Amino acid sequence: MKEDIVLVEGGGVTTPRGFLASGVGCGIKPGGKKDLSLICSERAGRVVGFFTQNRLPAAPVVLSRRHAALGTGRAVVINSGNANACTGSVGMANAAEMVNRVASGIGCPAEEVFVCSTGRIGVPLPMAKVRRGIDMALERLSPQGGKDAALGILTTDTCPKEMGLRIHLGEQELFLGGMAKGAGMIEPRLATMLCIVTTDADIAGDAFAVAARRAVAESFNRISIDGDCSTNDTVLLFANGLARNHTLTLDSSEFRLFQSALSLLTGRLARMIVEDGEGISKVVEVLVQGASDEEDAERAARAVARSLLVKCSWHGEDPNWGRILAAIGYSGAAVEGNRVDVFYNGVQAVAGGVRARTPARLVREAIRSPQFTILIDLGIGSGHFRLLTTDLTERYVRLNKGE
Repeated sequence: MKEDIVLVEGGGVTTPRGFLASGVGCGIKPGGKKDLSLICSERAGRVVGFFTQNRLPAAPVVLSRRHAALGTGRAVVINSGNANACTGSVGMANAAEMVNRVASGIGCPAEEVFVCSTGRIGVPLPMAKVRRGIDMALERLSPQGGKDAALGILTTDTCPKEMGLRIHLGEQELFLGGMAKGAGMIEPRLATMLCIVTTDADIAGDAFAVAARRAVAESFNRISIDGDCSTNDTVLLFANGLARNHTLTLDSSEFRLFQSALSLLTGRLARMIVEDGEGISKVVEVLVQGASDEEDAERAARAVARSLLVKCSWHGEDPNWGRILAAIGYSGAAVEGNRVDVFYNGVQAVAGGVRARTPARLVREAIRSPQFTILIDLGIGSGHFRLLTTDLTERYVRLNKGE
């Protein structure tokens, strides 16, 4: 019997039918590195977009948000090495020129093309190089271009992040693909991250929007590296319908399977971002349960994940649980000190708000792993929240000290 959802080895944004991609080096970044990517569907389809909450959004975010509101998309052009953020009217004109050049090259309305940028803030794009890069990317579009595209969007990332899935719907097959970048300025609610998801599914517009919203809420909105919110965060999801399946609707059993696959894809990509965080040495899952409600659970989890003191203690492999309690206390969540329990990888460090009787060496051993879980039980309700985060190291400081 076939598995309903199967990983496609070597999969990425061109795994679904009808998607082409390319990645080229046009000189935005030094050394001939790939720095401009293009993903294109053979025909227009549905699109859903999610964007930064930063109130100083980059020009490409402003333009792409406007296009996403129309609900139809065919292509996205992405440059790395320059954020085109805080660049004023010139930046807006440059973003529009990128969109128009791609639209002209593939023969579609400009409103069906999206643009993303990532890199240094406050520097105008070198448009002569960008124009040349777009022309090269248009010429090199192919079903095999996904890996080059995944390389072309990287900044401080150490590796590309991509994935493909096959979904079995009876005798029919649907495909999902995705690529992402991100390593620093991760959080809150999206990150200095870009993600492109593609699918050949025929899916109703409301169903696609619901599936996308759920998947992003459970993945990219639940990661944190340094607590900074970027000007450029963008997640775009494209569905071109070329699988020619029966249209997925909200009330169909097939929709639930599609939702599971999409959530799996975005969850894996989000974890890849955290695992490649700038200078990190540990990936930490923060689980809060027993809160008065979901919102309080999230407040407590994010306070712990953002605390520099907590993150430094994780890097030093010091189970300084007092820092965790302090973060919970100022988080704004309802809390009763004599009800709080804390566990490091299943080893109890705090019982009823005070030190547990567990030998200290067992707690220390629990956080020596490069990946571990902090479980916090507030003991006053049923609210719960999960967040993936990291420690904070000297290398992070060196990477971000500037030129």
